[in-house]
Amino acid sequence: MNALRTLVSPRGAVFLLLVLLLVAVTILNPSFAEPGQFMRFIQRVAPIAIVAIGQYFVIIAGEFDLSQGSLITAQVIIAGNLVGQDDARTVPVLLLMIVFAVAVGLVNGVITTLLKVPSFIVTLGMMLALLGGVMWWTGGAATGNPADSFREIGRGGIRDVPFLEFIPWAVLLLIVWLGLGIWITKRPLGKTLIAIGDNAGAVDYAGARRAWVTTRAFVISSLSASLSAVLLVGYAGVHPSVGRGYEFTAITAVVLGGVVLGGGRGWIVGAVAGAFALEALFMLLNIAGIPSTLRDAVQGVIIIAAVAYSAVAFRARRKRGPLPSDIPPEEPRIPETTRIPETTSTINTETRGD
Repeated sequence: MNALRTLVSPRGAVFLLLVLLLVAVTILNPSFAEPGQFMRFIQRVAPIAIVAIGQYFVIIAGEFDLSQGSLITAQVIIAGNLVGQDDARTVPVLLLMIVFAVAVGLVNGVITTLLKVPSFIVTLGMMLALLGGVMWWTGGAATGNPADSFREIGRGGIRDVPFLEFIPWAVLLLIVWLGLGIWITKRPLGKTLIAIGDNAGAVDYAGARRAWVTTRAFVISSLSASLSAVLLVGYAGVHPSVGRGYEFTAITAVVLGGVVLGGGRGWIVGAVAGAFALEALFMLLNIAGIPSTLRDAVQGVIIIAAVAYSAVAFRARRKRGPLPSDIPPEEPRIPETTRIPETTSTINTETRGD
């Protein structure tokens, strides 16, 4: 009974949905069940899943990051034009991308927390600024061609693996990034972010440095977008359209994974599962012959439905009240016959002035 209740809850429903979608795709396309094809599917989902992990930390704190897609585009253009065909530039350019990502995250976080500007407005402005810079640099056309060693990060992997045949580097990076994200959620940083999304005032009264904690969430989001950009360079090429709309896809995945808009509740694994469920849904629609132009409409419907379902489920849980296991045990009472008599004393509260 408890397992069934968990599956239909906002936190567990995404896993049930993912299983149903994968079964449907396998029925329509039996080759999808082959290990090699399934690993390719994970490789294709890895960039958006990594972006969803970064978006999770921002949303769980009650904020938004709309600059992720534009940052991916900017990082792709940086990599494509600065690396070139010189393999020796790979590491320096990767370091530059990390510095640029941290700078973008700091700007988003500082303006949001210290200047009290809504994150929706701040990251929207950052999105437009990055897109404007990319269009000025490229003229709106494809430009740059990084070395094969750089592109190998996104398209390569470990080959001749028994049973699986091929393990892409993207899959391994996703596992590492998710593991790091889970570790952060167990640390004071992750717990404080959840507390900020649930009750920011209480966090302030507790003496936590809310501005710095929230800013670090934006930095994690920017680093996630940059890691996704490195993977996308491998098989999507270098073009100003790469990464467009990833911020909305990530938000859809996070919401589909049971994370509450407004913060305070959610599971990072559910956000990643939401990314996989969303991609499986798009694959199913593609197999069914539904035009890809309806993808934005599908994402909008998913966001509305997921938010409405979470709100209804949360209100229903509040009406049921806490479970018996959630109620703290009553403190034992001291019998009247053994109660220690209270002694009274006179406390001199006189104030003296010099």
